Amino acid sequence: MDLSRALVFAADKRNALLTTLRKDGRVQQSMIFYVANGDEFTISLTDDRAKVRNLRRDPRAALFIPSDDVFQWVTLDGVVTLSDVAKDPNDAIVDQLVDYYRRSYGEHPDWDEYRQAMVDEARLLGVFRASSANGILPE
Repeated sequence: MDLSRALVFAADKRNALLTTLRKDGRVQQSMIFYVANGDEFTISLTDDRAKVRNLRRDPRAALFIPSDDVFQWVTLDGVVTLSDVAKDPNDAIVDQLVDYYRRSYGEHPDWDEYRQAMVDEARLLGVFRASSANGILPE
């Protein structure tokens, strides 16, 4: 499948199944929300999760993005770059998490509370960069 066509399909979606690789080579899958920007997909992650440990060891990943029709879907292959972990409510990572939230959900009712939660939850951002695609889409 043409990558540009797959990216157009994925641009207006938000949900995907992220596949990473465990140390022993088996796959680990997690449902995620993303914000698309061209061939990049930003994901909010929690530092202590398996997917983050897997991506630190091996940045290769895949995103499976379904449509409302079970027989139409796209899988993107690529790599994920991880940010630092949020350490302070006013650090650059938390500023980026605020931008991620705004692009996903709009305005938060209490930004101070949100900023502190990002630190308390040890949040970080992953940027998935697509390099190839496969799937089934209507002509």
